[in-house]
Amino acid sequence: MLRKKRFLIGGLVVILAIGYLAYAGFTQFATYYYTVSEVLAQGNSIYNENVQVKGQVAPGSIEQQSGGLKIKFTIVDMEKQKSLPVAYQGAVPDTFKAGADVVVEGYLDGGGIFQARTIMPQCASRYVPVPK
Repeated sequence: MLRKKRFLIGGLVVILAIGYLAYAGFTQFATYYYTVSEVLAQGNSIYNENVQVKGQVAPGSIEQQSGGLKIKFTIVDMEKQKSLPVAYQGAVPDTFKAGADVVVEGYLDGGGIFQARTIMPQCASRYVPVPK
């Protein structure tokens, strides 16, 4: 009888530990992405919070500095016509270009500039060959 109780308590502790680790891992890596308008509507309450923002790279806004490792650009919310300046340091993905949809991960600093840690260009929903 005592052996069954120990086995039951040990199994319960293991199950609870696995459940806690799964919950902690999920909440750490589960992030919702905002639109540019939603980020700007948050005001200073979102400063220095790790968030993802989806927008479109504004044509003519890409400025590369320092051999291409530092880049500044603006993303826009096409529905609401709001814009957000973005600064990024690192290797830029090949599919990153003006007019492309992009999700940037990072934080909004006190100056209103989004400091991106990651740039994730969105792929086109279908392949369209280039006319010859």
